[in-house]
Amino acid sequence: MIDTTEKDSNYQDLDKMSVLELLTNINQEDKTVPLVVEKSIPQIEPLVNLVVEKMKSGGRLFYIGAGTSGRLGILDASECPPTYGVPFDWVIGLIAGGDVAIRKAVEFAEDDMERAWKDLEEFAINSNDVVIGIAASGTTPYVLGGLRKANESGVATGCIVCNSNSSIAKEAQFPVEVIVGPEFVTGSTRMKAGTAQKLVLNMISTSVMIQLGRVKGNKMVDMQLSNHKLVGRGVRMVMDETGVDEETATALIEEFGNVRKAIENHQHLTKH
Repeated sequence: MIDTTEKDSNYQDLDKMSVLELLTNINQEDKTVPLVVEKSIPQIEPLVNLVVEKMKSGGRLFYIGAGTSGRLGILDASECPPTYGVPFDWVIGLIAGGDVAIRKAVEFAEDDMERAWKDLEEFAINSNDVVIGIAASGTTPYVLGGLRKANESGVATGCIVCNSNSSIAKEAQFPVEVIVGPEFVTGSTRMKAGTAQKLVLNMISTSVMIQLGRVKGNKMVDMQLSNHKLVGRGVRMVMDETGVDEETATALIEEFGNVRKAIENHQHLTKH
């Protein structure tokens, strides 16, 4: 059986297509991805509930993957601290071949069944934590070995894969299978499979952070105010929440350095 991610493209003679035909056909394929993700929500929900429960008890979320899948995990993990003001060790992305592989492919790194667990052990992984393996094929040895050792060590496991009945989905306690079908360029899983994984990762981390109280209403009240644009957004949030003018909101942000603290301190002062 050929994995669906490795099946021949639905399109032939890509090299004879015009730019407009290429763009239109890629877009046609991309449109199918969110609908497939929707079918996976019943699998994503229990995984999110698990992560929330573990993180409320002081646990962390780890992503492990190789190539595009590893990079997407690192992207999602690295965006949690600036977006939600959480510590950098709450959500951690690991890639086969180490950080050098983020920019440059490391040959055969993904074929090492032992490496992921060694990488996880460097973070003193324990039974409070959750490991989510990301692998379009559902067969990547780096991910499979990491999940297997995690299970043996009493660490909860999930996965995001794009083939059905894969070895990684069978290994994970909470598998998420998003079956996107053949890629536009045969086997190029950075395309539909990568898009599907990105959407699911967005859903997981955003839902988890909201459940952990890192959003107020619909606002990122704990975001890091690391540039002028974000400071301006923070000032507007304070104005919206408290009804103060821009000058007062700016002063509150400057004094407390954080939207949530600015709002809470203003509300505390006005009550007394």
